Amino acid sequence: MSDEALLIEEVAAAYRPRDPRQLGTLPAWHDLTPAGREQAFELSVELRALEAALDPQGYSGTVRAVLARLPQQG
Repeated sequence: MSDEALLIEEVAAAYRPRDPRQLGTLPAWHDLTPAGREQAFELSVELRALEAALDPQGYSGTVRAVLARLPQQG
């Protein structure tokens, strides 16, 4: 697997570092070529759709992460 392919896989994954003092970006994003960024985006769309298809409520990992950070109502 090429270095670019490894970076694409890393960027397309749902994991993002969390630090309340700064935005959660991946250094790998900045190491990708413009074409690699496009490929990472397309792969991430596919992966989020697969996550949602496997979830009983149809939520992707991104949706679950956002909901977990919102204050609970009720």
